[in-house]
Amino acid sequence: MRMPEPDAGVISRRSEIIAALGAIVAGEGVIFDDDELGAYECDGLTAYRQLPLLVVLPETTEQVSRILDFCHLNGVKVVPRGAGTSLSGGALPLADAVTLGLSKFNRIIEVDFGNRAVVAQPGVTNLAITAAVADKGFYYAPDPSSQIACSIGGNVAENAGGVHCLKYGLTTNNLLGLEMVLINGEVIRLGGKHLDGGGYDLLGLITGSEGLLAVITEVTVRILKEPQTARAVLLGFSSNQAAGDCVAAVIGSGIIPAAMEMMDKPAIHAAEDFIHAGYPLDVEALLIVELDGPEAEVTYLIERIEAIAGDVGALGVRVSWDENERQKFWAGRKAAFPAIGRITPDYYCMDGTIPRHRLPEVLNRTAEMSDRYGLRLANVFHAGDGNLHPLILYDANVPGELEKAEDFGADILRLCVEVGGVLTGEHGVGVEKRDLMGEMFSEDDMKQQQRVKCAFDPDGLLNPGKVYPTLHRCVELGRLHVSRGQLRFPDIPRF
Repeated sequence: MRMPEPDAGVISRRSEIIAALGAIVAGEGVIFDDDELGAYECDGLTAYRQLPLLVVLPETTEQVSRILDFCHLNGVKVVPRGAGTSLSGGALPLADAVTLGLSKFNRIIEVDFGNRAVVAQPGVTNLAITAAVADKGFYYAPDPSSQIACSIGGNVAENAGGVHCLKYGLTTNNLLGLEMVLINGEVIRLGGKHLDGGGYDLLGLITGSEGLLAVITEVTVRILKEPQTARAVLLGFSSNQAAGDCVAAVIGSGIIPAAMEMMDKPAIHAAEDFIHAGYPLDVEALLIVELDGPEAEVTYLIERIEAIAGDVGALGVRVSWDENERQKFWAGRKAAFPAIGRITPDYYCMDGTIPRHRLPEVLNRTAEMSDRYGLRLANVFHAGDGNLHPLILYDANVPGELEKAEDFGADILRLCVEVGGVLTGEHGVGVEKRDLMGEMFSEDDMKQQQRVKCAFDPDGLLNPGKVYPTLHRCVELGRLHVSRGQLRFPDIPRF
């Protein structure tokens, strides 16, 4: 894994930068002691670690504006950071960059039931938005497994999803407006509480941009009324093939469940041992299918799904009959990642998306890869929209196992692209998938994407080294110097 060559000139001016930012963010707003910087040395992709030049913790948009203006005028790189739960290294620090932490932006500014919207600062957690409106029977639909910790600003940066994204969409489908600060300190607003406006879809452009274009300082999201009824169905199968066939048959029948999740045998056993959700242990694959809406509709759809599952050889069906049982089914699924952590020293969580009908084939081929690499694999994923989350189990204390896990993961992502899928569904590219972008995009494709970055960040100061395997300097706004000026990537230390 390689990152932009550190700027020795910036590092030599560290004391000056600390003093300048300390004048903007008083008190304990600037962190520069190495022991304290250790808390920021990585994000959820813990295999790679690097101490930042320093960390600055603003509390207002005006402070963010002044910080970025200073960094822009002085050629200092900036790495925006939310809660640090990114699994793709999106918030990995740089030795010559300021990490701009947004954890103090933690207030819900407005709850507007009339417009079914919530305005929140970017450091507010995903689950806190639902908690703020639950007493009126509303909720925020995107629900990543890390929703208790991940921030709404980070959700926008990565276009996060969750188990209910099949019916209710990703962050981009539930986002109404943003306030953001450009690298030159300019504050702009996109969207609002209204529905789609005219002009270019800049809101869509910023969503999923991984901190490369701007720093988000306010988010307006759509909230939904809780459905009248919600029930979950557990379906057990004797093989991944049969479970995959069931997924295709349900969607092909015209039914769009609120959620449709799949777990294979290793994941089932780990989650059941951890949560005791009542999962069957004598099956090779498990589907959790949730239906919501009017009670009569939910009852009818459950009957249809039971029939479809029976046709493809389901070994058992269990329907949640009250809210506690439904929540218990989901508790096991949402705890699957920490559950896997109990049975292995380390695991590498992948994220790729494939066409639903290729699901059985991909699972069979990844099982063959598991045998070839000699590493165990557990599968937990959003089956309804084909978003895979293979968990590669390894031990970083064994020489060569991390590298083997990375190679295994890269082969899984190449397979996703080969069968017509994409490199990421919701975790982003970051540094994890950056060097695989060429599997999906041509060099011209990536140059054109970087022209967009040049329009927002002509000096390449925002989150450099992420997403693109080759960086080009902008010779003028919106253009690239394509024959010279490529930046070299040095190694970054593994943990």
